[in-house]
Amino acid sequence: MLLLGIDLGTSSIKVSVIDAQTNKKIASTQYPETEAAILSEQPGWAEQDPSTWWNYTRLAIQKLNSLGLYNPKNIGAIGIAYQMHGLVVVDKDHQPLRNSIIWCDSRAVEIGNAAFSELSPTGFLDAHLNSPGNFTASKLAWVKQFEPETYEMVHKFMLPGDFLSMCFTGEINSNISSISEGILWDFKKKDISDTLLNHYGISSDLVPEILPVFGNYGKVKAEVAEELGLSTEAFVSYKAGDQPNNALSLNVFEAGEVAATAGTSGVIYAVTDQLVYDKESRVNTFAHVTHENEKPNLGVLLCINGTGIQNSWIKKTTASSYDYMQMNQLAADISIGADGLIILPFGNGAERMLNNKMVLGHMENIDFVRHSTAHLWRAAQEGIAFSFRYGLDILRQNGIEPKVIKAGHANMFLSPIFQQSFAGVTNTPVELYDNDGSVGAALGAGLGAKIFKSRSEAFAGLEKHATVEPSHVTLYDELYDKWKNSLIKKLTK
Repeated sequence: MLLLGIDLGTSSIKVSVIDAQTNKKIASTQYPETEAAILSEQPGWAEQDPSTWWNYTRLAIQKLNSLGLYNPKNIGAIGIAYQMHGLVVVDKDHQPLRNSIIWCDSRAVEIGNAAFSELSPTGFLDAHLNSPGNFTASKLAWVKQFEPETYEMVHKFMLPGDFLSMCFTGEINSNISSISEGILWDFKKKDISDTLLNHYGISSDLVPEILPVFGNYGKVKAEVAEELGLSTEAFVSYKAGDQPNNALSLNVFEAGEVAATAGTSGVIYAVTDQLVYDKESRVNTFAHVTHENEKPNLGVLLCINGTGIQNSWIKKTTASSYDYMQMNQLAADISIGADGLIILPFGNGAERMLNNKMVLGHMENIDFVRHSTAHLWRAAQEGIAFSFRYGLDILRQNGIEPKVIKAGHANMFLSPIFQQSFAGVTNTPVELYDNDGSVGAALGAGLGAKIFKSRSEAFAGLEKHATVEPSHVTLYDELYDKWKNSLIKKLTK
């Protein structure tokens, strides 16, 4: 049997087909080739059209099928990974009522802060492990407050992966892991949070049906199967946010294991079996893909909005004629520390780890005589690595002490400069694996369809690319202190 994995990212849709007998990737592609747009009508807003996601998904699958490397009729199960925390609202005909308010949108921050201020004396953190923040529930509350006519037509709200699953199957459902992203799971009651729903005046009728993470979300509709060459017996058997799914793709399931990504945003994701939370909600705890009410398994997530998106912005602005590999080669000729140039990568919305403040991006200490574009390229990557260190220190304050961090050999972890900076400034070895989110989603589909008997069987083919050991630790500590002082000045203005 073949397995189809889909990774609904911010910049593109990635798809992979895996042979369940060998655990090997047969084919992989993405659509579009260029980065998909983020719509921003006002500062701090970020939206994408859900219908475009579905269109890109269909085109990506058709593109993959056209390679002729497999028979799509042999795909038995589909797994979906997706950009977390987004809001999609549909009417009774399953049509989107507005653009999706995506993960890095900041418009609901004050709504979430006001809710937290009122609800925190009632033990909200103990039960939900997070502030409502600008997560999915608060985004829906924003629609209710500022777009009441749209809200009145809402049949169901869902996460981005739930929407994509609905397009395949015609069924609307979700799971504990996904719903917990929206701060709508009460870990004390082990049920949907009526506390937050009641506070926002949102009817529980709008909540999707809750199913297990690994299971049957519905068979592919006949018309979809015909268009994409799939069997009508194929079904969606796994859904997870991109960060829980990234952890799954790296075989990170047990308490104490830690995964990281550095795509459009940057994340460190640490697994724990304790109901832990940060008192300031600077890092967030959600149900991991293997969480059970009677056997907690959670992911503590540090998110930095401005990571790969800053590197992409730097490239578009200063290096349009270069590819990333050429940029990295030239930046490698610049000494560690970029001769004093400092860059803060916080220009992509309110940063949770900075208490939801809008710090924006900054470049400091520019010397017009000494500094070149290659200095900018190196300083950008180091600034991103330093932001990971800032967040990791918060995780450490909350009892997370990783001995090794696993990451896919992809996105910014393709860069030797970033690898070295990340390992050096965090003083933590980094294990790089040849895997990605779409492959992880396909393997998750195999687990959900019970094609694999165990997780060890599913990840038997996981191959380590390299281990990056920390080096120049003392130097990186000194550079980080200067970078942190610059950040603190911006935070205390």
